Amino acid sequence: MSAPDVDPVTSRNRSARPPVPHAAIGVGAIVLGERGVLLGRHHRGTLELPGGTVEAGESLEETVVRELAEETGLIVRTEEVRLLGTLVDHVGDVVRLTVGALVTTWRGEPATQPDERVGDWAWYPLDGLPDGLFVCSAQILTAWRPGLPIAHPPAHFTPYAQG
Repeated sequence: MSAPDVDPVTSRNRSARPPVPHAAIGVGAIVLGERGVLLGRHHRGTLELPGGTVEAGESLEETVVRELAEETGLIVRTEEVRLLGTLVDHVGDVVRLTVGALVTTWRGEPATQPDERVGDWAWYPLDGLPDGLFVCSAQILTAWRPGLPIAHPPAHFTPYAQG
């Protein structure tokens, strides 16, 4: 049976101008090893997980792999990235979506990379996390391990099913 000949419903843009950006999506990677969790110092002073903004055409796992290579020099394959879930919060007028990821297998040693805003990578035990964590990193860590004693503004976390 074929569809009847019907003229399609039309659509049109509200204006010729693109919308003002009001949302951002990024990833934050918990790199967890025998020495603890990997944190770097941002040039503004906060300590944070490696991560960053998803680029056009990238999967979330590919973003984690690229960001780890760019920021730390660590080599990870996409199948070694476990996505944990999505955090949603607001920063000013921007809705921020951050996907937390867990990485427990990699090659190389973390090192400060040229032209990156985050460096001085160091391992911290989970029972000895430092003050001054970037809010997004704190939210990812407590979404992953709710018992961690980290204070931060609230965010909504939606965990992904683990198969």
